[in-house]
Amino acid sequence: MTLDSALSLAGITLETAVVALLLYRRAWRTWPIFFVYSVWTPLSGVAEQLVFSRFAAQYFQTFIVVTGVDSLLQFCVLVELAWSVFRPFRASLPRNTIWFLGGLVALTGAIIWPFAQNPAFAHFPAQWQLLGRFLQTDSILRVLVFLILAGCSQLLSIGWRDRELQVATGLGFYSLIALAVTALQAHMGANQHFRNLEQLLAASYVASLGYWVLSFAQKEAERREFSPQMQGLLLAVAGAARSSRISLTGASSGKSRTGRDL
Repeated sequence: MTLDSALSLAGITLETAVVALLLYRRAWRTWPIFFVYSVWTPLSGVAEQLVFSRFAAQYFQTFIVVTGVDSLLQFCVLVELAWSVFRPFRASLPRNTIWFLGGLVALTGAIIWPFAQNPAFAHFPAQWQLLGRFLQTDSILRVLVFLILAGCSQLLSIGWRDRELQVATGLGFYSLIALAVTALQAHMGANQHFRNLEQLLAASYVASLGYWVLSFAQKEAERREFSPQMQGLLLAVAGAARSSRISLTGASSGKSRTGRDL
């Protein structure tokens, strides 16, 4: 068995194991988007292989669609991840907090976009350059989310036994290797090394899957309460949001009464 075949078989096996453990642990209830993403990944891989083997001319269009759906799901996973971090304090937060988090993640991606040029695609057609930049932005965003969670873990009262940091670690590790591989490919003139780098990328994906399997095989740790500093900050933010909403509601009511009086 070649290394490529071994990595492919290990990836399929571990992807199946992740889905099975998410079902067994009933983690799909608290992580529905991550569960959908875990199911989508192997199915999309099979679909790509079928299209490539039977309809090679349509492969690029299929790859674009698959990549777009994959990136959208990963974006939603990041939003779900951010929302899950606030589980101990959700009852005190405004109802539209999840939309705020989604906007914050999207804004971060928009800030990253101008700096996410992919030199490896410099000599490719324009559509491939755009795709490379999109994938680069996606990878940087996942690494950034992981670094923020890991750096603020004490403040957020999360550790390596918490699902939030486990999911972020798997995404962040694979994305970090993807960025390194892209940088090496851009500065490497010898084509024979490209295959080795792709194998390294595949191995990092298998390692992330293996980490998730080990993580979800264990019972989820009970989430701790936020630190007093974080609780104070969130209470202040929630209070300010409620005050703003009340002010806006009052202003709207006042305008309505004025209009009726006139």
